[in-house]
Amino acid sequence: MAKVGFIGLGNMGGPMAANLVKAGHQVTVFDLSDAALAQAREAGCGVAEQLVDVAENADFVISMLPADHHVEAVYLGEQGLQHKLSKRTLVIDCSTISAETARKLSAELAPHGIRFIDAPVSGGVGGAKAGTLTFICGGDESAVDEARNVLNGMGKNVFRAGDAGAGQVAKICNNMLLSVLMAGTSEALQLGIAHGLDPKVLSEIMLQSSGRNWTLEVYNPCPGVMDGVPSSNDYQGGFLVDLMAKDLGLAQQAALRCGASTPMGSLTLNLYRSWAQLGHGREDFSSIFKYVTPQMKK
Repeated sequence: MAKVGFIGLGNMGGPMAANLVKAGHQVTVFDLSDAALAQAREAGCGVAEQLVDVAENADFVISMLPADHHVEAVYLGEQGLQHKLSKRTLVIDCSTISAETARKLSAELAPHGIRFIDAPVSGGVGGAKAGTLTFICGGDESAVDEARNVLNGMGKNVFRAGDAGAGQVAKICNNMLLSVLMAGTSEALQLGIAHGLDPKVLSEIMLQSSGRNWTLEVYNPCPGVMDGVPSSNDYQGGFLVDLMAKDLGLAQQAALRCGASTPMGSLTLNLYRSWAQLGHGREDFSSIFKYVTPQMKK
């Protein structure tokens, strides 16, 4: 059993912390949402009154936060944890942030004797609830191996992509591909529906054909085709459009830095930013299905 401090109890972080309790760890959580803290308490977590309290005697501190500036504030800010963490504590940041920020955190925590790995996740809210997430880690190999003690309580796969920041690069590559697959799947389903096809039948055809992909298999964007996914819950409870747009922005920034050509990534970034600007930023990213509805049916 490990003593774990957990920061950030959103759609992903809440279930992750609960699964750590189920795995037998002692978990103390911090979040700005009283409702999220109440749910965590019901799941068996201890609740910290202040951010610094999660670091007390912790073997691991895990953060799951929306963006770079949140993560920097938690660890490097005036009220941050860099002066509160023990040298035996391993920091595991599961947020999706820029590789540059992850490297900065690693470099600035190191002089304090604090080890850091970036470990963004794949698998969505469903994976967070089921404890089947994939962790994509960047950092020292021994630190990643140590992190498996707690990561295995929240997921089924732990990969080391390379040194600090490598986990973030691998994650934005994955999410860029995911966005392309989701947009393409939505377009194909809408085209079939416009010509009178049953989306369930069309989905099954494509699942057994060369168009098969993850979005069709476990995250169908068409309402009513698949149970237990955001599209069948008015696009609530999943990975937000705003967050996908953020991740695609990170991917384009990374592409610019190295001169990589990512035309499909650029197009899907524009799609998701436009969809967010139309007021759909708090919906699941599969709601892009509605954006590509044929014009004659809008």
